[in-house]
Amino acid sequence: MQIVKLGDATLPAIGVGTWHIGDNPQQRLTEIKAIRTALDHGATVIDTAEMYGMGRAEDVVKDAIAGYSREKLYIIDKVLPGNASHRQLETSLDQSLKRVGTDYFDLYLLHWRGAVPLGETVDALEAMVKKGKIRHWGVSNFDVADLHELWQLPNGKNCLANEDLYNLDERGIEFDLIPLMNNHHLPLIAYSPLAQADTISGRLTADPLLQELAANHHASVYQIMLAWTLRHGNALSIPKAATPQHALDNVKALEISLAPNELAALSKHFPSPTSKQPLATI
Repeated sequence: MQIVKLGDATLPAIGVGTWHIGDNPQQRLTEIKAIRTALDHGATVIDTAEMYGMGRAEDVVKDAIAGYSREKLYIIDKVLPGNASHRQLETSLDQSLKRVGTDYFDLYLLHWRGAVPLGETVDALEAMVKKGKIRHWGVSNFDVADLHELWQLPNGKNCLANEDLYNLDERGIEFDLIPLMNNHHLPLIAYSPLAQADTISGRLTADPLLQELAANHHASVYQIMLAWTLRHGNALSIPKAATPQHALDNVKALEISLAPNELAALSKHFPSPTSKQPLATI
């Protein structure tokens, strides 16, 4: 099973994403079962945010983790940039903690940069660590220049991870951001690792090479895409799973190891960038 280290925690390298979870009340019970299925089959990381459904995803997570040992879970949450000030961050954090039903988050991320000075946000995050409301903090949607600026701040190097869009369809961060993060031992949290594959006109799910590799591994195209994001280590993928079967398939992708020739074929078919790319977000 592929693992990732986030600070002193060693975790399965595929977690549970919750973007769009909670949007449809009729799907709530199925979504809860999906999260629990992932946890029951080895996942420990759940990634959520106050922005997701304006708290509805956090509320689903609360019901999903009821009855599980909190110490065995690794919960990531995020603060909106407009709430990342000295005045507002703790209030937003407390509201998220209440919605999720926990006393602390293992990792708390600045969701993206906004008008609040980065130094102010870092100071506020450090204060929450001291209060025990979060174990660690990190960032999301940061590019190379953002990280350099962050690392120049007092306590800026306490950042534990950076969460960015990364999948076969969006490889831009491979040119300079991933090498920089690897050199600084900063883990990547890959969001949307499945590239919303079933909504891009079926381009990826119907791709002949991906279908061939899936058949070779007795796996699905989704599982091949997930395994690919983990190929270099130092990465955690957080695919959303809206059904129990999809959640189980995601976790089982941890068992897939792509051979060098398969990785070479994927790189030829989905080329890595040869120049700096604007940071992709969705």
